[in-house]
Amino acid sequence: MDFARVLRERRTSRRLSQLEVALRAGTTQRHVSFVESGRSVPGRGMVVRLAEALELPLRERNELLLAAGFAPVYPESSLDGPVLAPVRTAIGHILRGHLPYPAVVVDRGGQLVAANSAFGVITEGAASELLGPGANVYRLALRPDGLAPRILNLAEWARHILARLGQLPELRAELAGYVPELEPSEGQLGFAVPLRLRSSYGELRLMTTVTTFATAVDVTLAELKLEAFLPADAATAQALAVAAAGAGDQAPGNM
Repeated sequence: MDFARVLRERRTSRRLSQLEVALRAGTTQRHVSFVESGRSVPGRGMVVRLAEALELPLRERNELLLAAGFAPVYPESSLDGPVLAPVRTAIGHILRGHLPYPAVVVDRGGQLVAANSAFGVITEGAASELLGPGANVYRLALRPDGLAPRILNLAEWARHILARLGQLPELRAELAGYVPELEPSEGQLGFAVPLRLRSSYGELRLMTTVTTFATAVDVTLAELKLEAFLPADAATAQALAVAAAGAGDQAPGNM
């Protein structure tokens, strides 16, 4: 990889000027210009500072270091290993604490890492190949043998999913074929697009929040996302409470 070219591409894709990057990295615009033109070769510390200035994900910071001829500085631990054992414990607490509402943890590619027992209300009737550890939650959401037939506002919700797949172009292209044309609809919330889902407990209207480990310095941990579903109306809250009472307080799975 050509470090100068990669640095310039990362900067321009974020619509940052050389001056802005220089100020963030604690250097001069002239130095950044020289680095991008190949006239100056930065040291390891400067590469790290430039990566931080660009707010690159940890994986891309390691790639930038490799392009500059340096070893990566951010570890990538196995989620099943001893290093991230406290993380697994924390995730379990968070998933249980979100009951009776559904919550999942996924990795950078959308593969399911963990889910709480309430997630079963969402996945009712989905093909078994789309469920369980390692299954892709985006395929689960949009494939015809997944949730798609039960999503009442599929066109709107599907575009919400596709918008999150900008860094996964192959998966985005695959799933785009399942998305119907978007038509104007009425009765939406003014502040969020709810997931409107048919279930054995009636129609569910759900909002979602996505949480990450903001201070992570491990690639694996930095790429985990906790997606929590919240009721958008009282009827949904009641339905999820009834579902949880019937299922019992089960421990999170897939960890």
